[in-house]
Amino acid sequence: MVNIIVAGALGLAIALFGTPVLIKFLIKKQYGQFIRQDGPAGHHTKRGTPTMGGIVMIIAATVGYLGSDLLVGHGPSASGLLVLYLMVGMGLIGFLDDFTKIRRERSLGLRPTWKFIGQGVIGVSFAVLAIKLPDSRGWTPGSKGISFLRDTSVTLAAWGPIIGLVAFVIWANFLITAWTNAVNLTDGLDGLAAGICTMIFGAYIVISFWAWRHACPTAGGVGEYCYTVRDPLDAAVITAALAGACLGFLWWNASPARIFMGDTGSLALGGAYAGMSIITRTEILAALIGGLLVLVVLSDIIQIGSFKLTGRRVFKMAPLHHHFELSGWGEVTIVIRFWLISVLFVASGVALFYSRWLVGSGG
Repeated sequence: MVNIIVAGALGLAIALFGTPVLIKFLIKKQYGQFIRQDGPAGHHTKRGTPTMGGIVMIIAATVGYLGSDLLVGHGPSASGLLVLYLMVGMGLIGFLDDFTKIRRERSLGLRPTWKFIGQGVIGVSFAVLAIKLPDSRGWTPGSKGISFLRDTSVTLAAWGPIIGLVAFVIWANFLITAWTNAVNLTDGLDGLAAGICTMIFGAYIVISFWAWRHACPTAGGVGEYCYTVRDPLDAAVITAALAGACLGFLWWNASPARIFMGDTGSLALGGAYAGMSIITRTEILAALIGGLLVLVVLSDIIQIGSFKLTGRRVFKMAPLHHHFELSGWGEVTIVIRFWLISVLFVASGVALFYSRWLVGSGG
C-alpha cells in the first residue's frame, strides 16, 4: 500500500513542479503548437502555446513507478515494465510527430506510413513479450483469453499455439491503436484529456489493488472467486504514478492552458491505458471505464462515415467536443461537463467490477 502512495506522490510532484521548467525551456526554443486552419476560430489564439508537455508526464510516471519500487524495496515486475515500455515507446512516436510539426511549421507531423511502422514495432514487441514472460506459476502478463472483468471462456489459445499467438498480437495491437487514437482525438480542449485520464487511471488503482487483495494463490485458483492477474500490486503502483502525473500536469494544462501534452502525451497515455487493460485482464471493461473516450471516437467515425456515404455531416465538426464549441458552448463548460460524464462512466465500470466479484464470491 505504501508503494502505491509513494508512486502517486512522486508522479504528482514531478509533473507539478517539472512542468513549469519544461514550459520555460519550450518557450525559449519557440516550440509552440500549430493550429489547424479549419478548426474552431477561438483556437487560433492558442497558436504558439508550448507543446510536447507529454515529456514531463512520461518522466513523472516513470520516476514515480521506478522510484517507488526503489524506495519501498519492491522491485519492478514484468507487467509494470511492459506497460512502461509501451508508454515510453508510444510517447517517443508522439514526440517525433510533434517535433516534425514544429520543425516544418505545420499542423501535420510524421507521415502515416512511418507512424504506422513505429507503432507496429512497439505494439508487436509488447504483445509477444506479454505472452512470453511466465513467472514461477506459469502466469504471463498478458493472456490469450479475451477478458471482461476477468478472462472469459473465449480464448485465442483454442486456435493452437502459433495462430493463438498471432491472434493475440493482432488483438493487442487493435487495443493499442484504439486507445492511442482515442486519447489523441480527445486532447482537443484545455485540460480535457488530462482530466479524463486522471480519473481512468485512478479507477485502475482501485481495480488493481482489489485484484491483489483477492489474488489466486496458485495456478489452480478458481477464477470466479479470485483473480489470476500476474502482478496486480505492481499494476496499482504504475497506475498511481500515471494518475499522479496526469493530475500534476493538469494544473498547468487547465484552461487557459500554459502547455499542451501534444501527441507525445496523448499517445503515451493511450498506450499505457491499453497496456493496463491487458495486464489486468479487463480489456472490454476498459471500454466502459473510458466510455467518454469511446464516444469521442464514435463521433469521428460517424462523421466520416456519414459524409462519405451521404455527403452530409451529422455534427457541425468532429470530434464531439468541437461540435459543442461551434454550437456556442464555452470551452470550460464543455470540459467540465465531459468530465462529469466521464465520472459516470468510470464509476459504473468500477461498480460493475466490484459487483461481479460479489456475485462470484457469494457475497
